[in-house]
Amino acid sequence: MDRNQTLVYEPVEIEAFDFRRAMEEASRCLLCEDAPCSTACPSDTDPEKFIRSIRFKNVNGAAETIRESNILGASCALICPQEKLCEQACNRCGIDEPIQIGKLQQFAMEYERKLDKTYLSKTDTYIDKHVACIGAGPASLACAAELAKEGVEVTIFDENEKPGGMLRYEIPPYRLPDVVIEQDIRQLEKLGVKFELNHKVTIDEKEQMKNEYDAVFVGAGTWEAKKIDIPGINLEGVVNALDFLEQAKVSNGKSPSLGRVVIVGGGDVGMDCASTCKHLGADSIYDVFMETLKDAPATEKEKVESFKIGVPLISEFKPVEIIGDEKVEKVKFEHITNGSTMEMVADTVIMAVGQKTRQDAQYWNQRSDIFTGGDMVNGGDTVVQAVKEGKEAATKIINTTFKN
Repeated sequence: MDRNQTLVYEPVEIEAFDFRRAMEEASRCLLCEDAPCSTACPSDTDPEKFIRSIRFKNVNGAAETIRESNILGASCALICPQEKLCEQACNRCGIDEPIQIGKLQQFAMEYERKLDKTYLSKTDTYIDKHVACIGAGPASLACAAELAKEGVEVTIFDENEKPGGMLRYEIPPYRLPDVVIEQDIRQLEKLGVKFELNHKVTIDEKEQMKNEYDAVFVGAGTWEAKKIDIPGINLEGVVNALDFLEQAKVSNGKSPSLGRVVIVGGGDVGMDCASTCKHLGADSIYDVFMETLKDAPATEKEKVESFKIGVPLISEFKPVEIIGDEKVEKVKFEHITNGSTMEMVADTVIMAVGQKTRQDAQYWNQRSDIFTGGDMVNGGDTVVQAVKEGKEAATKIINTTFKN
């Protein structure tokens, strides 16, 4: 599957708060002086401050607060696991239920998008400095934004046709529409960040960039699927989750019949595959994973969404064999504690058991003269964590390279 094919999506509407509902929700905020919600946000988006602004009908100020701290504020409003971060830390949890911080952030970002507002400006502090960012995913975008605000000339290189990295090519459009990704990218363009797309940077080229640029940041992500070594893993009909999700976007809902689908993996990617299969009209869908339902790494809202669309989640079973002659026919599973087995009929098996950094990108994690961040360093964390690491890398570039 070629990621550089033109991607065409149907318009997607994401349910959002209207003005009245946003004011009602913001009015529930306790206006904590030392707000734990803000402390719990890796990207320092500062929920306490932007919720306070919304509460006093200053939506413009709320959007400005979000955008100043998080260049991917619009995307994160939709995909960030708030229930594990800021909302879990909310002091209202001890009274009734946490403030719906994600919905309020989405409300403020919708205000920005509809009015085409721009809040970020640049200084002329480092106008003579040039930085190359390899990869156009969250970490690189965050690093580029922080540098550009200081006047640095930044060029982002990416092998794909459009910027966004995993935001663009892994997350289904009904969770994260293209219009929201483009909203975030426009903020970078208005800061003067340049994009060199359809450009895969080789190791030799990276070495050359060290001489052409004052600093090089690599945020190459985790684009290689992990594999499990079981019999039948190479049968026709067995696909990895990344390739499946990318192909689903390219096909725009016109994929060949999936038939009976079995998904292996209980993370967000596995749940995304389940929802995508439902949208593509699969005959049946089952998601099987080794963890308990509670411990499965997917967010609660992803699990709930799978339940809502009728996808059974089967916990505490591991795959031990994929059965078939040339094409998959069944998958055999074994219970992780009692050893019992089950076989499930399948026409398509989607392996969503994790991702890793490609071999050519792993090389850069071992280099002290190259700045790195994001999933290629942390192994695949949240988008807000990648934003944090990108911002930290920008600060390190300024302090260790420009100020010396």
